[in-house]
Amino acid sequence: MEKQRTILERFSLEGRTALVTGGAMGIGRAFCHALGEAGAKVAVADINEKAAETVVQELSEKGITAMAVKADVTDPAGVADMVSQVISAWKTLTIGVNNAGMGVWSDALTMPYEQWQKIMKLNLDAVFLCAREEAKVMSEAGYGKIINTASMSAHIVNTPQKQCCYNASKAGVLHLTRSLAAEWAALGVRVNSISPGYTKTALVDKLLETPEGKAMLPLWMERVPMGRMAETDDLQGAAVYLASSVSDYTTGSDIIIDGGYCCW
Repeated sequence: MEKQRTILERFSLEGRTALVTGGAMGIGRAFCHALGEAGAKVAVADINEKAAETVVQELSEKGITAMAVKADVTDPAGVADMVSQVISAWKTLTIGVNNAGMGVWSDALTMPYEQWQKIMKLNLDAVFLCAREEAKVMSEAGYGKIINTASMSAHIVNTPQKQCCYNASKAGVLHLTRSLAAEWAALGVRVNSISPGYTKTALVDKLLETPEGKAMLPLWMERVPMGRMAETDDLQGAAVYLASSVSDYTTGSDIIIDGGYCCW
C-alpha cells in the first residue's frame, strides 16, 4: 500500500513545470520565486526579455531550473509559441499563472476608447488566450492548474480613483475563471484566481511618489483594517496552494488577499 503523503509533501511542486506571464517584475516575479522554491521548474514569460532573464538568474542562484520566454500575451500566435517553447524544453506544463496586466486611472467620460481596448486586451483577452493554450496541453495529460491574477477591484469599486476599465477587466477575469473551471473540470484542469488588494511593487512605489499618489495613500489605508499595503510576499502562499496537489478539489475559486479591505 502506498504511503500517504504528509500535508507538507502535498504542498511540494517537485516534478512540476510552471509558466508565469508578466513574470519579470512585481507580483509575477514573486510568483516565480514562490513556485520555484516549492520545487517547480519556472518559465518566466514577459514582453521585457531582459527583465525576464534577470529573474531567471535570480532563480538559478537558488538552484531553481528556469527559462526566460519573450512573449506578447495579447497576440494569439505569440501565446501559442510561448507554450510551445515550454513544452519543447520540458515536455510538460502543469501550472499556468496568467498574471500579465496593467492598470490605469481614467475618467469614464473622457477616457479614449483606444485606452479601454488596450486595458481589456491585456487584462482580459490575454488571460483567455493563455488559459486556452495552457489547457490544451494540460487536458492531454488529464491534469493541470491554471491560476489567474484578478483583483479586489473585481469585487468592489475602490475609491477615490476612477478606474472603471480596470475594474471591469478584472471582474471579467473573475467570471472567466469560474466559467473555465466549470467547462474544464472533466478534463482534469483546475482554474482558480487570486485577487490582490493594494500591493507594493516598483510601479506602485513610483505612483506613490507623485502628488496624486501621495494624496491617495492615506485614503486607501483608512479602508484597510490591517493598516498597510501588501508586500508581494503576502501573495506567494496562495499561489503555491493553488498550484499544488493539496488544492486538487479546488476549482472556480478566488482568494482575496487585501488586508481586509473587502470586509467593509
